[in-house]
Amino acid sequence: MEKINTLHQHAVDCINRGEFIAAHPLCVQIVSLDPNHADAYFLLGIINSEIGQFRKAIALIQKAISVDAKIEYYAYLAKCFSLTGDMTGALAAIKHTKLQDIHQPSVLDTVGVALSRIGLHKQAITFFQKALETASDNPQYLYNHAVSCKFDGRFDEAEIGFESAIRHKFDFYAAHFALSDLSRPDPNATRLQRLRNLQAQTNELDGSLHLAHALAKEYEARKEFTAAFTALTKAKKDKRQAIQYDFAQDDALFNYIKTLSSKTYSQNAGCQSTRPIFVIGMPRSGTTLVERIISSHSDVASGGELQDFGVAVKELTKTPSNQVLDLATLKAGIELDAQQLGQLYINKTRIVGEGSPRFVDKLPFNFFYLTLIRKALPNAKVVCLLRNPMDTCLGNFRQLFSINSPHYAYAYDLLDIGRFYVRFYELAQLWNKQNDDNFLLLDYQKLVTHPDQVIRALIDFCGLSWQEACLYVEKNQAPVSTASKVQVREPINVKAIGRWKNYEKQAASLADLMSTHNIPF
Repeated sequence: MEKINTLHQHAVDCINRGEFIAAHPLCVQIVSLDPNHADAYFLLGIINSEIGQFRKAIALIQKAISVDAKIEYYAYLAKCFSLTGDMTGALAAIKHTKLQDIHQPSVLDTVGVALSRIGLHKQAITFFQKALETASDNPQYLYNHAVSCKFDGRFDEAEIGFESAIRHKFDFYAAHFALSDLSRPDPNATRLQRLRNLQAQTNELDGSLHLAHALAKEYEARKEFTAAFTALTKAKKDKRQAIQYDFAQDDALFNYIKTLSSKTYSQNAGCQSTRPIFVIGMPRSGTTLVERIISSHSDVASGGELQDFGVAVKELTKTPSNQVLDLATLKAGIELDAQQLGQLYINKTRIVGEGSPRFVDKLPFNFFYLTLIRKALPNAKVVCLLRNPMDTCLGNFRQLFSINSPHYAYAYDLLDIGRFYVRFYELAQLWNKQNDDNFLLLDYQKLVTHPDQVIRALIDFCGLSWQEACLYVEKNQAPVSTASKVQVREPINVKAIGRWKNYEKQAASLADLMSTHNIPF
């Protein structure tokens, strides 16, 4: 027993120092000595979670729970499920983590993170607040609380939280970006100078990327667009080189999807549910706005950017890669039983908007799965956004997406984004020509310039009765977890149209690319 206790303490110390590889053999040794040592399995779960092996982490933590059902274990299980996009699994684990029963700040924060990642920011805030009652100087807890406040529209609280996190940890790069991303006035250029000073001191790649995006926000607010573009270009170039992005991989996906899209499939083979309404398109093309419009209807719940369809495909195909979306998985996915796939998705999303007849799934990249969605859910409505290519591409370039997500690897170079857009545009035009009654290609410019007319047609397309509330998205109080969290709390407007012209000189090559492919802008 003494040997096990010593190994356990060494493993915990290694994990606390971030030495996950060193901790692993220590935990394995504990399990070999005591196959029912719950905490060793739990620590192995944490190790696998930290290195991105979330499914293995889930299995290990579930093993720990089978031996000793501690609240802490359920908290981390919920976090792991949320990181895989499994809302049902996360919520099932969270049921075992009652706020009044948790007193450790780290466990409270973990549950808050899980809730935040599945879009339940109001609930997350209560856990973060309790964590801060006894750990008010913890910068990570302050930041996590502020993030949920931001997504819940509590911008004053978010600003205070980000500033507090920075005060306790000056090189908290994500907090600096989040603060600038709130788009609050900075008349004395205090934030700008602080960012410049910090950027001059850091050599960390992802830190520099956060700071570059923060600087760009501050420069844009001052209408110094050349400085904003320069800041972004250098940091994004360094990141692109580091990840060795090759457009050919995405190009292969588009080629395969184009081939699939030219085929027809039985309308009767899949799950016949009419609950989901998919909103797809390029990021920064208006998908969040459209979700807010549709979910303002009393019969429709907001699901946010659900990962469930891709997770369902991956789960059924069992392809060996760590990525949810890749060519091998798509090829295996088309061979799946359509009814089984559709029903699995419906089961996974059953918890979304319980009590509402319909819900919106607005993950933009679900367009990669459109043919599979049509097979598996032939009665689902699909709204595909199309926005001016220059505004869309500059919007992608100016946005700090999830840094380590392979889905956004294209977004570090303006011409890579342009090539990505061209292939998406080709697919959108192909789908539109197929005259599918359940597919609607929606023009963003027409939506914001003629909202009454376009929104009425949109609601009718979705098979919903007309409700005036759909015209007033600014009154929709649901949290927003996307890059549009500030914009969609305003009335529908045309302020974002033509924003790319601030960078017209820098985007000359992008404009040439669009002209070459006869894409109007």
